[in-house]
Amino acid sequence: MFNAADVQSVGVDRFPLRAVTPPAQIDALARDILALKKKLNAVILAHNYQVPEIQDVADVVGDSLGLAQHAAKTDADVIVFCGVHFMAETAKILNPGKIVILPDADAGCSLESSCPGPKLKAFQATNPNFWTIAYINCSAEVKALSDCICTSGNAVKVVEAAPKDRDILFVPDENLGGWVMEQTGRPMTLWKGDCYVHVEWTHAAITRIRQKHPGAPVVAHPECPKAVRMLADEVCSTEKMVTWCQRSTAKDIIIATEAGMLHRLKKECPDKNFIPAPTDRCACNECRFMKMNTLEKLHDCMVALAPRIELPPELGARGRIAIERMLEISARP
Repeated sequence: MFNAADVQSVGVDRFPLRAVTPPAQIDALARDILALKKKLNAVILAHNYQVPEIQDVADVVGDSLGLAQHAAKTDADVIVFCGVHFMAETAKILNPGKIVILPDADAGCSLESSCPGPKLKAFQATNPNFWTIAYINCSAEVKALSDCICTSGNAVKVVEAAPKDRDILFVPDENLGGWVMEQTGRPMTLWKGDCYVHVEWTHAAITRIRQKHPGAPVVAHPECPKAVRMLADEVCSTEKMVTWCQRSTAKDIIIATEAGMLHRLKKECPDKNFIPAPTDRCACNECRFMKMNTLEKLHDCMVALAPRIELPPELGARGRIAIERMLEISARP
């Protein structure tokens, strides 16, 4: 499996560029996947950052909140989660009796690896008044240690609902936590973690692309650094990016989040031109872990019903309390 050192040193040598699958092979695999889905009574959930060919065969494409909500109510026997490891764990926590599989068991997350459960537990012990809110980008162990989970789409609502007499500990994304503090005015202790993809965007890179496209608004994910968020016209989750872009009158829109989001946006808003925000190193920005999943791996995991997510029942039960608290808060008007 991955570790924090690997994530921080991500490069093309460790994660080579993925091969391009011929269109005829994509079509054949897609047909087989749809047949397997029917045979297994499976549901395919795909995150917005997945490769286009996976998004195109999925039953649901969305952000972490939307996928968690769908996983909580599905009547499928098999959940095929096309995302990263913590997302599939979330689905398993919500469905302990179902088979949950993901295409590549090594598809990790820099945020998850930045906050190991034992370190969090030790830090929580320094303040008995902590009320821990964990961004969903964390392990099942961290979820089990938390009072409530949040996503980028509902983090503000979750923080506003937190007990007023408790000290909030927000883990593991320091940038998301900082943005939530700006929105709510609620002081929080922030864990020192970040998404290795989103911290690649800089004030200078966004300034340059804005100068090149002076009429184009910038939409950025809250995992971006504050210097980037300050330049954005809208800061929001990937799901809210869709609705914001649908409502915008702008023809050209600059998007500062993982490049897989562009496929979803182009499908939802075919009349608009989406410009990937460049970093100082490249013209767009991809999560190497998200891109570890391929259509071939999706097919193979459905044939083998593996890799499977398995969790100790007690751990899953504790994590479920925090996730269900989030879902209940999200459902409030």
